Amino acid sequence: MSARSIAGIGLVGLLALTGCSGGADGEDVAGGEGDLIPVSVAVIPIADTAPLWLGVDQGFFEDEGLDLTIETAGGGAAIVPGVVSGDFDFGFSNYVSLMFANSQFGADSPMSMTVVANGVTASEDLERDFGSVVVRADSDIETAADLSGRSVSVNTLANIGDSTVSYIVEEDGGDPSAIDFVEVGFPDAPAALENAEIDAAWIVEPFLTQAVDAGARILFSNFNGFDPELDIAGYFTSGQTLQESPEVVEAFRAAMNRSLQYAEDNPDEVRRILSTYTEISPELIEEIALPRFRAEVDLDAAQKLADAAVKFSGLETAPDLDSFFVLE
Repeated sequence: MSARSIAGIGLVGLLALTGCSGGADGEDVAGGEGDLIPVSVAVIPIADTAPLWLGVDQGFFEDEGLDLTIETAGGGAAIVPGVVSGDFDFGFSNYVSLMFANSQFGADSPMSMTVVANGVTASEDLERDFGSVVVRADSDIETAADLSGRSVSVNTLANIGDSTVSYIVEEDGGDPSAIDFVEVGFPDAPAALENAEIDAAWIVEPFLTQAVDAGARILFSNFNGFDPELDIAGYFTSGQTLQESPEVVEAFRAAMNRSLQYAEDNPDEVRRILSTYTEISPELIEEIALPRFRAEVDLDAAQKLADAAVKFSGLETAPDLDSFFVLE
């Protein structure tokens, strides 16, 4: 297993690269009898992807006949184009990002993204999820509705952060159109909040725990507050790979599902593996809230998320979830 960093590539520049896969495409991956098939997956090195790393650690991918290489990236801006171009066979991204990416291609395009395994689900702890909106301890913001007319940071505009936050604000009686969403990276958001550059911040672990330890107050958790069964992100591949290498997709899915179940059953193992691929301190690893890891996707919650992305974040149309998720 190897890891390296990758840089972002513009989606427009990939339109001519549909057939240039160097991974699980045709004869390139057809090893001899008994050989492992080389497969690559690009992920962000965060707690959400712990099951993948555990699956490699436990030999689940080898059991399915795959020689998996994990590539690390800074975000979906690099991962999605890399899967489209064939640089990576699979990738990890939140579902709203994939919905926006597919809106550029069309559901039947070989460059469309299809989710083949779930990745991360909202925590069952309604008071402490792994993603939340926080305010300063002395802030006069007491409810979600109070965010109307205030500035709220998200890591990426027009994405899962503002979609879920806007929904909760509206449900609480506020006006989400009056929120000033500001793009601030998760690592920088706690300081921006402390320095009063923003009124509230949406952040995820481990930055959430760091902010709370520094005195920030959790206003609400926007994942399980949006829907207790919300699935947030997963593992996807291109329509081309799905069509040309179905046996590789099925092997990856089987190994990934085993990995998710193992992570869900063994939270101590999740915390252990985090120390091997992240720079989170051992003390912080023990503190952070963990998400759920499950193979199933709740389609009702997924439809609700797609509709929220259309209403609040500018997604043109909600995808057909039967083709967006191919989990068996």
